[in-house]
Parts: sequence; C-alpha cells; structure tokens
Amino acid sequence: MELRILNATDVRLALPMTAAVAAMKKAFAELARGEVTLPLRTQLDVSAHGGVALFMPAYAAGSDALAVKAVAVYPRNAQRGLPTIHGVVLVFEASSGRPVALLEGGALTAIRTGAASGAATDLLARPDAGVAAIIGSGVQARTQLEAVCAVRPIQEVRVYSTNPEQAEQFAREMSGQGAIPSCVVVAADADSAVQGADVVCTATTSFTPVFSASALSSGCHVNAVGSFRPDMQEIPTETVRQARLVVDQREAVLAEAGDVIIPLQQGAIDESHIHAELGAIASGQATGREDARQITLFKSVGLAVQDAVAASVALERAEAEGLGTVIQLD
Repeated sequence: MELRILNATDVRLALPMTAAVAAMKKAFAELARGEVTLPLRTQLDVSAHGGVALFMPAYAAGSDALAVKAVAVYPRNAQRGLPTIHGVVLVFEASSGRPVALLEGGALTAIRTGAASGAATDLLARPDAGVAAIIGSGVQARTQLEAVCAVRPIQEVRVYSTNPEQAEQFAREMSGQGAIPSCVVVAADADSAVQGADVVCTATTSFTPVFSASALSSGCHVNAVGSFRPDMQEIPTETVRQARLVVDQREAVLAEAGDVIIPLQQGAIDESHIHAELGAIASGQATGREDARQITLFKSVGLAVQDAVAASVALERAEAEGLGTVIQLD
C-alpha cells in the first residue's frame, strides 16, 4: 500500500489559487445541498502552552473526498519565530478506506482559507472592487490577498499589522506577485487601511475589534477569518449589525465564532441576522449582494470539508505531475 506525502512546497504547487477557489465553491455548494458528512471539530485545550489542537474529519459525497485534518494553533509561536499553525491532512480512498496521502496542513489550511475568502469575494464583492485592505501580515494574510486579487481587479493594497517589521516585509514580498498589484503599502493604522477599501480581509488572532465600524465605506465587502473561538473578535459589533452576514456554516459559527457570538450575547443581533451560508449562494439557493452600497460580511471559522475537497484536488494534480514522495506502508 502506497502513501503519497506532500510537503508544503508540493501542496502549493499542486493547489494554485484559481483551482483552490473553484474547489471551495464546489465544497460549499455540496455542503448546502446536504451532500457532506461534517461533525463539529474536536478541540483540545493546550492552554498550558498557549495553544489549541483541532481534529476535523469530513466526507464530501459529490467529490468523493474523505479526509481528516489534525492541526495545532499556537498564537505565541510568532514570538518564537515559528508558524502559528502546524498540521497534517490525511486523505483516504473513499471506496476502500485505505490511506492514500499525507499533506502538510499549514500550507493547505492557508490556501483553502484564502480560497474561501476568494469565493466569498467573487460572490459578494462589487465587480469593480479595486482597493483591498489586509489586517494582519502572517501566512493567512498572504493567501487572503492572493485570493482576492485572483477574483477582482485590485489595483491598490493597504496592509496593517501590529508588527510593523512584518508588515513591511509583507509589502515587499507580496508586491507584484501574480495578480497582486505592485502598489502594496503599509498603513499607519487599521482604520487608515480600511478607509475607502472595497474589500477588507482580517487575518489576526485578536480578541478585540481590529478596526472601527465608522472606518468602513459603504459597498465594502469584509472577509473575517482570524477569530475561531467564542472569545475572539476581529469585527466590530456595529459592523456585524449593519452588514449582510454570510457564514461558512451556521452551526459552526454559532458554536465557535466570537465575531457572531459576542454580538448575539450583546443583543445587537439575533440568529436570524445570518442571511445565508456561502454554499447556498454558490449553489443558487440564496441571493448575495443586493446593491452597490450594501456592506457584506463573510465570517468563516474553517470547515473540514474545505480540507477534504482541497486535499482531493491537490492529490489529483500531484499524481498527474509526479509531485511528492511515495512510500510503502506494508
């Protein structure tokens, strides 16, 4: 029995952003049609070391994709010069149950998270969106920008981070990459980055809102991907209240996303404020943006079906292109 192992470089080669965005639309649409078996993720508190471990299985019947991701999120790793996220994705052959691939999970997570925001941006942002603001400057922030630029004609990018040196490095390294414009500038503060932006992406581990609600322009689309716990909040309550709120999955967001849970607890919104799941819009079951002045907000906590479908697409391309290392398990 063979197992194909894809390291981070292999994953990035096997899963270009355009393919990843298409895969995420497919994954969310399958979820909306009821074709996915998706338990809530299991979380293990590792607070003694400032981290959390997550275990995320999924089966997407339409894609015939079966996988489980094991990932550890350690926000303090940045201070140690280590990635915030470490993980692996184990892919099984759905027809037999045999393990067929092991993929480095950090790269896959970053790509599929960015691609989900790319899908949301394509479905919700104004077609003429030309200015993007990125709050955060880590690995996730990079794929957020890559995905947004893959689906909209972005001409100007502002980035803000609480780590100025990392923000400067982000601007230097991302400028002119692929569809990303050469105009990538570091903003003095988050509100300066957000003002006048057509698309805003937040990719931080903040426990308090990272910009002021008054800084957002009408017609803006926001992708919020950083908050994954009930006590974490990147988006101001007032922004959540004002926006047409779209989520990756209602059940997961109501269980895990402080960006929605905190406004609920404050009485600013109720559960009916969630307009739709992204898959319902992708599959034509729900509408997206109503007009050019509406603020839209996509809140995602990340779903195992994204990993399963993304890994399936990456594996298919890796096999065709001979990427990775194949080992014998028996």
